[in-house]
Parts: sequence; C-alpha cells; structure tokens
Amino acid sequence: MATGPALNIHIADKRFAAAAPALFADLRLDIVPASTVALVGPSGVGKSSLLRLIAGIDHQFAGSITIDGVAAHAAPPPGFVFQDPRLLPWLSALDNIRAVRPGCTLAEAQAALARVGLGDVGAAYPHQLSGGMQRRVALARALSVNARLLLLDEPFVSLDRPLVAEMHHLFASILTETQPTVVFVSHLADDAARLADRVILLDQRPARIIADLTLPVPRADRDAATIAAYRQRIETGLAPQG
Repeated sequence: MATGPALNIHIADKRFAAAAPALFADLRLDIVPASTVALVGPSGVGKSSLLRLIAGIDHQFAGSITIDGVAAHAAPPPGFVFQDPRLLPWLSALDNIRAVRPGCTLAEAQAALARVGLGDVGAAYPHQLSGGMQRRVALARALSVNARLLLLDEPFVSLDRPLVAEMHHLFASILTETQPTVVFVSHLADDAARLADRVILLDQRPARIIADLTLPVPRADRDAATIAAYRQRIETGLAPQG
C-alpha cells in the first residue's frame, strides 16, 4: 500500500517579477504523510501557484519546499490533476496515461483506468468520453505518475452536482485504498468539508494563512450534519471580519 510523503514548505518570498508585489512572504506550512489538505481562498490569492511550487514546476522563489526531505524540483514528480482534463485528443485513454510516463506498460495503464472505474474504455478517444469520464482518465493518469503524492487544482470545477458527488465518492475510495498525501485546491467549502483532513484558508496579498482547521471525523463517518458543521466552520473562517 502506498503511503504519502511529508511536505515541508517555507516560502520566504515569491513574486513574478523583481518589482512586482510579493505573492507569498514568509509562508510556512508542514503537511504530515498520508493527509489530505484543502487550500481554500478567494480567486487570485495564489492557491494554484502554491501547487506549482510544490510540484517543482516553478522553483523561482526564496525559501525551501521539500518532499520527504528532498527539494521539490529534485523529487519524483507528483500526480497532478489540473482544472481541465488536458487529454491529448489524438490519443486513446490508455495512451494518454502512457504519454506522461514513457515506462508505463499497457497493463499498468489498464490497471490505472480500472482503479477509477474505466477499465472498459481504454481504446476510446477523449471526444468519445463524457466530461466526467475525462476527469476520471485525468485522475488515472495522475495515479500512474505518482500514487503517493497527488496535487489537484479545482478537480471538481464545472461539473454538475450529481457528478461531483460521484467524483467525491471515487476520490474518497482512492484515499482510503492508497493513503497518499494530497493537496487540493477548491473554491467550494463543501469539497473541503467532505474530503479534507485539514483545511488551510488563504487570503490577502502577500497570501497568508488566516485559519488552519482540522477536521477530525474520518471521511467515511461524516454524516450530513457533520459535513454541514465543517462547511460552516470553513465559510466562517473565510468571512470578512469587522
């Protein structure tokens, strides 16, 4: 069984140009192995940028980000799920998975699809798949890259609520099965209330942590009342003060 790594984040300064205002300044965040952390905050606060820094895609900053003690840009790449599926239209579902990890065998790609409930669509092309199925392929692709560390940027955006509920169930089952470390961005308190062990609320510029909430009830044991209470805690933390 996969068990996710620890993340240690200290961003002393991050800006996109020397004269630009800082996006992050002295931001510190430690994430324990096999936890699921939601980043919640207003649009433009830097949530997606923080994911790219953790992924090692962007390493132009002052400070350090380590994954099990290894600098993020030198660590194995995470499994990354973007806001849209980003599937290559000329490749089948199986080949979309293999394209991001050249050493991936057909059997491994097929197993990744089966894990997300799409074991019978490997030969299909993106245009033959529904939006929800494309999201599942994107998740399978991320799992094939690195099932220990998953970064998800608004993974449920633009989906109707019944499909979101289906994706929540799938995602929760994967978390239980493989125990990865997960950092996911969402603008919806409901996503965090249902899936996260911990919620980091970000606001202002430079972005700062305005609340660090622990959600102790296990995902599988959260009933409607628990989810509603967690959602209220998150929304209250985000509400303007004064």
